[in-house]
Formats: sequence, C-alpha cells, structure tokens
Amino acid sequence: MRGEWRTVRWAALAMALAAALVYELAGAGGLAAQELARGPFKRMVIRGVMVIDGTAGPPEGLYDIVVENDRITEMRLVGDDFGRIEARDRPAPGDLDLDAQGMYIMPGFIDAHVHIGREDRTGLPARFNYFLWLGHGITTVLEAGSGNGIEWTVAQRDSVARNQIMAPRIFTYVRPGMSFPRPVSTPDEAREWVRHVAQLGADGLKLSSHPPAIMAALIDEAHKLGLKTTAHLSQSGMSSQIRNTVAQMNVLDAARLGLDHHQHWYGLPEALLAERTIPNWALNHNHNNEQDRFRDAGEFWLQTVEPGSPKWNAVMEELLKLDFTIIPTAAAYERNRDFMRVRQSEWHAAYASPKQLEMWEPDPREHGSRYYNWTTEYEANWFNGYPRWLRFLNEYKNRGGRVAAAADEGNSYNQYGFTYVRELELLRHAGFHPLEVIRAATKAGAEALGVGDKLGTIERGKIADFVIVDVNPLENLKVLYATGAMRYDPEKDTTYRVGGVRYTIKAGVVYDAKAIMGEVRRMVEEAKRRTAAGAP
Repeated sequence: MRGEWRTVRWAALAMALAAALVYELAGAGGLAAQELARGPFKRMVIRGVMVIDGTAGPPEGLYDIVVENDRITEMRLVGDDFGRIEARDRPAPGDLDLDAQGMYIMPGFIDAHVHIGREDRTGLPARFNYFLWLGHGITTVLEAGSGNGIEWTVAQRDSVARNQIMAPRIFTYVRPGMSFPRPVSTPDEAREWVRHVAQLGADGLKLSSHPPAIMAALIDEAHKLGLKTTAHLSQSGMSSQIRNTVAQMNVLDAARLGLDHHQHWYGLPEALLAERTIPNWALNHNHNNEQDRFRDAGEFWLQTVEPGSPKWNAVMEELLKLDFTIIPTAAAYERNRDFMRVRQSEWHAAYASPKQLEMWEPDPREHGSRYYNWTTEYEANWFNGYPRWLRFLNEYKNRGGRVAAAADEGNSYNQYGFTYVRELELLRHAGFHPLEVIRAATKAGAEALGVGDKLGTIERGKIADFVIVDVNPLENLKVLYATGAMRYDPEKDTTYRVGGVRYTIKAGVVYDAKAIMGEVRRMVEEAKRRTAAGAP
C-alpha cells in the first residue's frame, strides 16, 4: 500500500537503529523509537515522487530518489508525461524502499529563528518542541539566543548530529555576555567574549542594537572566527548593562558593519523614515511597558514610510548590494492585528500544553503576553501598517534579495511548528509565488546559515533532508499543518481533512510525521491529566 514501510534485511538494520537512536520517551504508553524513526540506511530508495526542489523551479516527476547513508546519490526520472512508470527504468531496491507514489517531496524546512522552550514554560521536556518541528517538516533550526545556556544547547546540537536525539539539526546562536564573568561593555571585551563562545562551540551570534563600536567589534571578530551573525535590533533596552537602541543602530547601520541577517522588523521602518530619524513615539510612552511598546509600534509603518519613495528604494538597493538576508518572522506579530483569531487557533486544544496555555494568558509580567488591554484601535494600526512591511519583503525578493522563513514560536499562542506554516502562508499573502515560499523555507534559509552547499535543495550530493506530503502543497499551503486542510465531498455531503506531513527525513533518517504528532497529542493529554490531578 502507498506509504507502507517495505524493507530488505531489516533485522540487521534494526540493531543498528537501536544503537543510533538512543531516545527516551516519557511515560508508559509512549511509542518506541523504532515506531517513530528508522534509518539511516546504507541504501534507501524513495519511489515515485513529484519533486519541488527548493530553487523555485516548477514541480517535476515522477522520480525515484536514491539515498545512501545521509546523501542523495541519484535522482532518476521514471514517469512519462502522464506519470506512467516503466519498471525496467527504476533503480535497484534499497534496504528501505519508501513507496511515495504521487506524493510531493521538498527539501527539509529550515526555521531560521526558534527558541527551544524551557520545561518550566511548557511543562514538557525539549522533545515536545522537537516533535512539533519534525511533525511539520522542519529539519534545521537556528536557535536564536540559546536561552537554556550555551553548554546545554551545544550538547543538544551534538547529540542530534549523532542521531542520539530525535530533533531537527540545531545551529547554536548566543547573546553577548552569555557564559562570561563580566559585562561586554567595550570593543575589546566584545572581541574577548566572541573568542570565548567560539571555543564553547557557538555557531553564531544573536546581537541587539549595540553601540556602534561594540557592534563593529562583535561582527568583525565573529567573521574572523567563521561565525555568522544575526540581530534583533532592539528599539530600546538593556543588554549586559549596555544601552542599546535602533536610534543608534538601525538595520542599515548594522548591515554596513557586516551583519549577516536581520530578525523581525525592528530597525527597518526606522531606516526608511524620511522626515525624522526615529518614529513618532507617544510622549507618555514607557518602553518597559509592553502594552505601550507594541501599541506604538503598530504605527511605525504608517509614519512617513512611503512604499516606492526615493528613501524606500535607496535603503532596499543598499541592502541588496550588501547581500543582506531578511528573516521577518511575520507570524509572530500577526496576533497584534488579530489577537482573537490567533488565540483561538484550532490546534491549541490538542497540541498546546496546560503550562503553555497558562503562560499565554494576558499578563503584564510575561513577555509576549501584552494583550491585557488590547483594543480595536491598536489592531487597526497593525492591520493597516502590516501590508507595507509585507510589500517591502516581496519587493526585496523580487529585486534579488534573500528572505528566509522563520517563526519565533513559543509565546502568546504561537505554537511550535504550526506558526511556521502560518509564516509560509503570510509570505504567500505578501505576494510570493508558492514556489518562492518554498524557496524561502529551504534554499534561502540554508544560504543564510552558510550551508547552502549541503542543504536547501534536492540535488545529487546534498544531505538527504526532505518533507513528503501526499497532497500538492503549492495548491494549498494549509496541507502542511499537522491538522491538515478541509475539503468537501459532495457525494457524501461531508467535509474531511487532507494533508499533514507524511514523512520528514533528516540526514537519511525517516520520521513518521503523523506518528510523531500522535506522540505530541499523547504528551499533552498526559500533561492535562497531571494538571487535573494537581501534580506540578
């Protein structure tokens, strides 16, 4: 049957799998590792797929794809114009033949801004995050800040690389001052800190709007040591006792210093302003109050930021010349323009833990839970300004700029995995063709991380990272949600669900995405029972 596991010499491979996938599932009733993942195999053949290769080229097929260990070694076109296959044209069997006849295969998705949630904030171990990502086809993540600590995150990254943990591949980015005995408050201290975290194993830096001399030192030293740099350009705030603000470091300032990529949108509208150098903040604004912060931010794209203006074009052209990458995380801000919809997303019932739902409730003490007095007026400002941001992203892409997909999930009703798919939908809303959306989720992300030679497209010689879905995702990106998409059957006069990722493959290891999402549901149900019983 379609999608069934068919194996040759499975007994020997099962022993190898048991040694490779050392994984502990919580609680009685959890599925064994072998029921969720298999491989890598000496030789695997994925049979009869339509290929969406990540370059934004059109789908093509049917293909048989040969994977040896963790690499693509052959892609053979086996179907004619009508998808008819001649058996004699097909590659020899593998240790695993995966029947994906008529399914669609894409490169593994890259989420270029995540935070691995702490157990005290989800009520569940890190594998809860990992499974939600794997269940949505995400095979690589940029951990933007390593909030669980550098040492912990590096250890997780290395365990994932050894197939000891079921999780996406992790790129560890760290914030200035982490694991350092004193504040980073001078250029020399900045360089010393960068050398220190490089020795600890960091892959990159997660920066803020540091004073120019310190920002220059951080970026320069990182590049000397082969580390990438990304930034959340704070509108204001304190980082390691340094005042940092986009008033002294907007996106153009940072790009000129060599910053590799930009997270969110902070610093971009400020660079586009024509009548002043800072937004027109409310004069009673308190930046420590998130309600004030995001209330006023909803107006930034409406304040003399004119699409198509000379300033608009000048900023865009300079960023293009600098080969700068934008990582917008638009879905993380959608709740600002439609809080009720995000709060009532259909997946929360089955896939959000009790602790998450508690943390997400509006509360001035919780970052991201600023909706304790959120009004129609605030949403209207965000709703009207949002299209200008999306227009900038689409124009930047059209002129040759790199836009990568990321979601920044975890706080205030933005659930891991699900919010990433919503990010892809918002890029489509911005004007990206569905094929360009997939490119943002794959090739662009790999290039931003500096691994475009290994990941991001489906081609011979690259690492075998794939997403396989049994419905055409280009026709409806909603089929990528684990909850699938609705369809109507007129003969039965009923609606039903289609889609959901079928298989996620990372470095040749095949994950049963639907079984993994079933395990997430089990974890959530168990957490609900513990909460109902009064357990911590």
